[in-house]
Amino acid sequence: MKLTYALTALGLAVATPLPALAATINAVMYKNPQCSCCEAYAAYLGQNGFKVDIKPVNNLSQISSDAGVPADLEGCHTIMVDGYVVDGLVPVEIVKKLLIERPAITGITLAGMPAGAPGMGGEKSETWTIYAFTKDGKAPTVYATE
Repeated sequence: MKLTYALTALGLAVATPLPALAATINAVMYKNPQCSCCEAYAAYLGQNGFKVDIKPVNNLSQISSDAGVPADLEGCHTIMVDGYVVDGLVPVEIVKKLLIERPAITGITLAGMPAGAPGMGGEKSETWTIYAFTKDGKAPTVYATE
């Protein structure tokens, strides 16, 4: 174990452990075979500590629906990660926030394919609203904006 030393008010050195490096976060992405932005998004996640297993499917709407994603809030892919669903091009900071906070929800989604979102080209021109959803029929709520 690596140690670092911190000085106390009395001038004593106290050994404290350094935080462990974050482990790789495993995720499974379901995407339409013809969607290339999803692969760019998976690469973006990979650059930020995720290992993404990409599964091209021809029934993405059904997978999203079965996962609890509201039809009007579907993104271009559905990811299963650490017990949660992440749908669409959600910025990695918000995905990590979800995994740290562990709220009692099914998942989060950024609907559509907004310009400038991770994996998409173009410039960001609007505020993105990331919604939290559950499978119990309750209306989605705003989880984050960016």
